[in-house]
Amino acid sequence: MPELKTRLKEYRAAKNMKQGDLAELVGVRRETIIRLEKGQYNPSLKLAMDIAKVFGASVEDIFSFEEDQ
Repeated sequence: MPELKTRLKEYRAAKNMKQGDLAELVGVRRETIIRLEKGQYNPSLKLAMDIAKVFGASVEDIFSFEEDQ
């Protein structure tokens, strides 16, 4: 089964943004951002697009699925 890979933490760190700050900007709880960064939660399309918009990136730049090896 494909595994979610995310570069969310990298993008957030590059903007000196805390998890809570990002959560507030996209309308979710901080725990959701934590789970996203750990690959434990698959974002909805809307959430992925909202996050990408915050960073001026594409959804594919931040999130991807990789096949298990």
